Amino acid sequence: METLGIEYVDVGDDFIIARMPVTSRVHQPDGILHGGATAALAESIGSVAVFVFNQEPGLVVRGIEITANHVKSVRSGYVFAKASPIHLGNTIQFWEIRITDENDKLVSLCKLTTYKQPKN
Repeated sequence: METLGIEYVDVGDDFIIARMPVTSRVHQPDGILHGGATAALAESIGSVAVFVFNQEPGLVVRGIEITANHVKSVRSGYVFAKASPIHLGNTIQFWEIRITDENDKLVSLCKLTTYKQPKN
């Protein structure tokens, strides 16, 4: 998360929010936010959300599927990711992650499926 500059900025009863700076470190060659960086932000916040909302020590969490629909380009500033649970099962969790710009305009809509199990 340090590589992408991801910072966690808010936690509520059923959401967590992080932000990521949009700089040349996360640009495609033509100077806009790379979809892979966006997906990495989404998977990062979704995986952290599993720990935050489950509060079980000794978990192993893995993202097992992620989809990302990119609808708007961003060249600079910050993007914000808000992870909200869709399903919180004992083993499988399903998350919606909305990525927005500084004006709260939708940039990407991601869905993440995570798997958790106790560490061996």
